[in-house]
Amino acid sequence: MTLTADVLVVGGGIQGCSAALQIAQRGFSVILLEKNGVGRHASGVNAGGVRRLLRDPAEIPLSVASMEMWLRIEDLVGADCGFKVSGQVAVAETEAEFATLRARAEMVASLGYAHEELIGRDELYRVVPALAPHCVGGLIARGDGFASPYHTTMAFGAAARRAGVRVFEEVRATGFARRAGVWHVDSSAGKVEAKFLVNTGGAWGATVAAMLGEPVPLEAIAPMMMVTAPVPPFVEPVVIGVGRKLSFKQAPNGSVLIGGGHRGVPDLAGETSSVDFRKLVISAQTVATLFPVMRDAQIVRTWSGIESRMPDDIPVLGPSSTEEGAFHAFGFSAHGFQMGPVTGAILAELVADGGSNFPLAPFRITRFRENASVAASGQ
Repeated sequence: MTLTADVLVVGGGIQGCSAALQIAQRGFSVILLEKNGVGRHASGVNAGGVRRLLRDPAEIPLSVASMEMWLRIEDLVGADCGFKVSGQVAVAETEAEFATLRARAEMVASLGYAHEELIGRDELYRVVPALAPHCVGGLIARGDGFASPYHTTMAFGAAARRAGVRVFEEVRATGFARRAGVWHVDSSAGKVEAKFLVNTGGAWGATVAAMLGEPVPLEAIAPMMMVTAPVPPFVEPVVIGVGRKLSFKQAPNGSVLIGGGHRGVPDLAGETSSVDFRKLVISAQTVATLFPVMRDAQIVRTWSGIESRMPDDIPVLGPSSTEEGAFHAFGFSAHGFQMGPVTGAILAELVADGGSNFPLAPFRITRFRENASVAASGQ
């Protein structure tokens, strides 16, 4: 049996579910194929940061627009997703780190944005009084926050289904061909035909792109997280390290979620990952140094998940360079969760209108070939 739709979305993380939902809201019929379960990998196991703070300049316009969508997230998906505006603050432990944050604040202001605010020592300790006493200042985005990755991705998936998207889990896309303006896709459940193809395959997005003749230098990584038993409330905003790898937040139930960049071991072929306990020790030591109140906290669980990283740490987002009617959104480099709402909106624009009002040139899939050509020519 052959399934048919206007649009086929491959990949059921937050980007794919958001795209499927918002494309369906434009009046298109949509099929979504997910080789595991919705939210199985990066979208369901990340730190849940809803962050504009310290974004790559190319991402700022998208991140700012996505934050506006987060503020209305219940209107979009029918659930609050555990979203909370708590603020996010990057903490400088030295004057050199503070100088780096000052330069960053000036750069963001020069681009016309006001969401990042440099704060001195007194304001830092008013916002985060539990910090160890040696810190000198910070950079804060008071309107940032966090959400529940699992509940968010499930909410996007459920909203997509309510909008008429046919979601097939445990179904793997295995081959792609475009004939007479129609995509013919082989899958483990049979054939699918659609006018448009949307690749939101996460760490496997490069595999789909390669099948379209667009290989990219994607690296599979495995960010790690730890969570503690509940402790009394002591910190409101999400805290980010500047000189150390740290992302730190306290959930409403009192447990503390600790991440920030230390990586486990990904197994792309096996579609699983494992934690590196030696690196988790470093993460725990960082927490104990910055938050003395945490020195006796009990870690109850650790985990990792497979994520995709591009060499420049920004995603591939936009149309295929080799095939009409195909679009990519993958390689979000461990900070794509906040951009899920706007990514879906952009992909819906591309499908419905053939273009987007957002500046997508920095995310073009051809940039890696272009950079390689420049390097080879010695320019």
